[in-house]
Amino acid sequence: MMASPGTSLNSVETLFSTTVESTVGPLFLAASPRGLVALEFDRRLPGQQTIRPNPRDLRGEKKDAQFEQSEQALRPYVSELQQYFAGQRRQFGFPLDLRGTDFQLACWQALLAIPYGETRSYGDIARAVGRPRGFRAVGMANNRNPAAIVVPCHRVIASDGTLCGYGGGLEIKRNLLDLEQAQMRAQTQDPA
Repeated sequence: MMASPGTSLNSVETLFSTTVESTVGPLFLAASPRGLVALEFDRRLPGQQTIRPNPRDLRGEKKDAQFEQSEQALRPYVSELQQYFAGQRRQFGFPLDLRGTDFQLACWQALLAIPYGETRSYGDIARAVGRPRGFRAVGMANNRNPAAIVVPCHRVIASDGTLCGYGGGLEIKRNLLDLEQAQMRAQTQDPA
């Protein structure tokens, strides 16, 4: 699975969207014809970035995207997510249409390289993108990750091995890591 180069929206773009239930709560998905643009937790922490327009924002600003509700268009994405939560999928096969700076895209590609059930530190990711002292910048790129779970920023932990910083909250981060690690343990106990 590869991310597309950063895309700048110059006109209003239609993105297909849906909200689905999962074991970690409702998830909002949006996709362009090129791939998944966003996977967000329905409940967000204060100040957390979102692709969705704020319904309370009544200013007449130009919006870059409009959303068309379409369960059918998002069906392949939802299907793979359901398989992931059921412990039947370790990698996602659908395309991504990630939009960010070159540095953010490099960080997100490094996240995609973290194997299922494993973790890396912010320092590990900083070294992987050629910025060994840039662990704080990596943290900010993770914070801007538009496709939670699929771009697995939940697999990034503090250098001392503790959980820290996750847009869905630390409980969801722990649940995702527990899910993956339980599947890894099950595989080693039953290699059939």
